[in-house]
Amino acid sequence: MQEETAESAIDTFLSAFNASDDSYVTALLAQALTPDVVLFGPLGRSEGLAAVERFVRDIRSHPAGTGTMVRASEVDLPGEWARYRWVFTTPAGGPRLAGTDVVHLRRGQIDQIVVFAGEIKPAG
Repeated sequence: MQEETAESAIDTFLSAFNASDDSYVTALLAQALTPDVVLFGPLGRSEGLAAVERFVRDIRSHPAGTGTMVRASEVDLPGEWARYRWVFTTPAGGPRLAGTDVVHLRRGQIDQIVVFAGEIKPAG
């Protein structure tokens, strides 16, 4: 049951990137995230739903066009923490970015998101 709850919150969060209209972004994020969510992203640390919404809207308005965000792995869930891989692809063969998010869940919603964008280089 805990895995299904985590997958649901994660998939709802990712669906905000793919919403058919900007007006749906806020509602999707409110379902998936706690009001006091903390995002550790490429531009630093930010707090609250409004901050995450700005992050999502910035990605949605990519200069190469509206892209698609998908979960590209199963959800690995050791306790209240989860990780998953994602891929963001812009239209017409434009830029593609992949990474891994680590999220913390509280009462079925995400309250912390750590975004690792890009691949990790092999050691050595």
